[in-house]
Amino acid sequence: MIAGDLEPGQLLPPMRELAERLGVNPNTVAAAYRSLRERGVIETAGRRGSRVRPKPAITGREAIRVDVPEGVRNVSDGNPDTALLPSLVEAFTAAATVADNEPVLYGDDSLEPELVRRARAGLDADGVPPGPVAVASGSLDAIERVLAVHLRPGDAVAVEDPGWGSVLDLVPALGLRTVPVGVDDEGPLPDDVERALGAGARALVVTDRAQNPTGAAVSSARAKALRAVLAAYEEVLVIEDDHGHGIVDLPLHPLAGATYHWAFVRSVAKAYGPDLRLAVLTGDATTVDRVRGRQRLGPGWVSRITQRAVAGLWAAGAVDAGAVAASYGERRDALIAALAERGVVAHGRSGMNVWVPVPDETGAVARLLHAGWAVAPGARFRMEAAPAVRITVSRLGVAEVGAVADAVVGATRVGSDRRYA
Repeated sequence: MIAGDLEPGQLLPPMRELAERLGVNPNTVAAAYRSLRERGVIETAGRRGSRVRPKPAITGREAIRVDVPEGVRNVSDGNPDTALLPSLVEAFTAAATVADNEPVLYGDDSLEPELVRRARAGLDADGVPPGPVAVASGSLDAIERVLAVHLRPGDAVAVEDPGWGSVLDLVPALGLRTVPVGVDDEGPLPDDVERALGAGARALVVTDRAQNPTGAAVSSARAKALRAVLAAYEEVLVIEDDHGHGIVDLPLHPLAGATYHWAFVRSVAKAYGPDLRLAVLTGDATTVDRVRGRQRLGPGWVSRITQRAVAGLWAAGAVDAGAVAASYGERRDALIAALAERGVVAHGRSGMNVWVPVPDETGAVARLLHAGWAVAPGARFRMEAAPAVRITVSRLGVAEVGAVADAVVGATRVGSDRRYA
């Protein structure tokens, strides 16, 4: 593979056959294949054998981006509006003052009691089942830790398509296989989830609200349908990502508790700032205990100063979730409406992104860049879903919406299918 003799996607010989060809013990070949799987070089699909991965698992989808020249508006990065982020000075000053008086030392509790109390109260209010709490360094860190403590290399994970590019990278980087699940405005499609789990997927990752990149939000009816599917697969691990908490005004309809093993992740990045690197995780006792145990062997804990500062921000009501949601919603809805007036169908039920299906993704990105707008290529977020572009509205003024819509019309026209496929 290093020499380039094997092509991406090429089927590898069965282990016994290769052992005979090389004159070695089959266990030696099995160990080599296992090592290659764990390194993300090959993938194994049961009786269908092992293949060279289409690309290295460490190749990040973030590399699929557009260089933004000077003078071009960047509506591609997925960042929050910094004007809507709270000041951190008072919260961190107070947290640091406590730390000066009562330093956290090795062996102390890794969790800030007030953060846990407030996090659990918020989860209870949103109907998330009771469970212990852990703290991770952001949503992706939490998702990685949950997958790692439950699954083994070669296991399949059902993921949204289109979906968060970092998750689509993370799964193969862990030596796991991605199984795409279609999405519409109300979340993952139950029939696709049924198909994925029936084919052997051992985990399902779902974004509850403000889905990246489509803005989908799991509705009450969709949650009920998904729970009905999961009832037949109680051994499946369900991971929910609620990174939209604090920036959406749609109610949460969690799937937590539908199976024996589950994890619910709530990040502060979008509402309070990405650099805080903090997410709260709850789940069944076994899952959370495994995550905390493995965490102790790595980073140990997330800074108690940061935990204390976040708890202070919550206590002070530093973010008005309704106002933030309204601000993003005004821009998002205005863009979708402007596109609709021009015959272009787009999607964005919640959050800060608008997903625009296009017939020619590469051409649309290039033409929009020429028109002065840098958008995110849909290839960063999809596997089998049809081409599209993602437009982040968080720093887009309502007065600019018409110009963006005109540029999109000039770049392409799309159909009206509500499913992003």
